[in-house]
Amino acid sequence: MTSMPSWTAGDLPDLTGRTVVITGAGRGLGLITARELARAGARLVLGVRDTGKARSAVANLPGTFEVRPLDVSDLTSVRAFADAWSGDLDLLINNAGVMDIPAARTADGLDLQTATNYTGPFLLTTLLLDRITDRVVHVTSELQKQGRLDLTDLDWRTRKHNGMRAYQASKLAVVLFSLELQRRLTAADSPVRSVLASPGIARTSLAAHSRSNVVNRLSFLTNAPERGALSILYAATQDVPGNSYVGPDGLGGFRGSPTLRKPGKAGLDPTLAGRLWDATADLVGAAAR
Repeated sequence: MTSMPSWTAGDLPDLTGRTVVITGAGRGLGLITARELARAGARLVLGVRDTGKARSAVANLPGTFEVRPLDVSDLTSVRAFADAWSGDLDLLINNAGVMDIPAARTADGLDLQTATNYTGPFLLTTLLLDRITDRVVHVTSELQKQGRLDLTDLDWRTRKHNGMRAYQASKLAVVLFSLELQRRLTAADSPVRSVLASPGIARTSLAAHSRSNVVNRLSFLTNAPERGALSILYAATQDVPGNSYVGPDGLGGFRGSPTLRKPGKAGLDPTLAGRLWDATADLVGAAAR
């Protein structure tokens, strides 16, 4: 691993003139990431479910912010956001996510957790891809290493639903999406990069309702939110190869400073990645082939 222990948000390059879309940026890691990118000069477009809360959150922050409605679990909302976009987009950060929630279905009939963490961002990315000039950053989790996919049941219709297993699978799907996306970009001689970021175990409200929230009480195992966001910021702005996996440099990738790591073995399977792309395109009806 190549460690960057001294790298902080203060080392961000000048991002003046750059346009960034970040989902789920009304609080937590997304808000911290948006704040720091705006401080560095970027124009931030926040795609969020609760526009009022997001506007309040950024009201007193320096920089240029625009808040637009976007529920990544709702495919109609995703398509509306993409259809309304005009001009180039330098950077898309797929940050919105939920963790270990009870079984529920979206308005489209999709599994809510999978749709929020993976299928919605898949559709958003494929719809915006021809406008993106620099890179796509996908926020994943070290729990992707425990993920298992069933390509015949991505949407948890035939299997007994398990919130944590669905979360792990969705984050593995994100890793495989990046792998196949980068393969397609490279094949097309595109300069755009697909990059993965894991914040480690950051002390946020993401797992507040889950039994896994106990880890947030173990500060020696976790990253403060400000430090967890560094992996996203690094992945978004530094000169890393396509399909890089940026995460904390500590034991297990749980905490520490940004470093180039590797996902679990399943996340490196190009055949599985290609099959997942096709299955997902079928699931969401995306023109992504």
